[in-house]
Amino acid sequence: MSVALDHTGPWTVADVLALPEDRTTRYELLGESLVMSPAPGVRHQRASFRLHVVLDAAARAAGAPVEVLEAINVVLPSGLVVPDLVVTDAGATAEDAVSVDADAVQLVVELVSPGNKTMDRKFKPMLYAEAAIPYFWRLEFDPAPRLIVSELENGRYVERGTALAGVTTRIEDPFPVDIDPAGLARQ
Repeated sequence: MSVALDHTGPWTVADVLALPEDRTTRYELLGESLVMSPAPGVRHQRASFRLHVVLDAAARAAGAPVEVLEAINVVLPSGLVVPDLVVTDAGATAEDAVSVDADAVQLVVELVSPGNKTMDRKFKPMLYAEAAIPYFWRLEFDPAPRLIVSELENGRYVERGTALAGVTTRIEDPFPVDIDPAGLARQ
């Protein structure tokens, strides 16, 4: 953490990627500003893991040449972000890199955290759209889990549907997946 506090001048992607690994804080670069957020809580981690498993199984069943990753650095034209889940082209992960380029990302998923609601609902979707990432999903936890599915259209995300808790919903893109958000966060 002291490395981040001792930094002077504008931040670059290289500066952020050179920070020591820290499991208690996520570092993102928005423009030239470093943004730090606490590591997600148990409910968030549980839901992220379970959604990762669902997405991975669906991608394999569809024969999609992708990889599903949790909390990976994604380099955007305007900085660096750490989405909760990313579906990326399989070739983009051939090397053991610490980041993937946005042009290889097909889907980003944000799980709305209490401390990051504005970022997850408004700011990050704008950055993902600017980077031309085709699909954006947002998992809301309250009052009940629901998954909002959006697709990029004319430079912005348009909601295509919502998967509600207690109902199995089929989402067709970027590959077919059946999901009921009710089981994602349940203990």
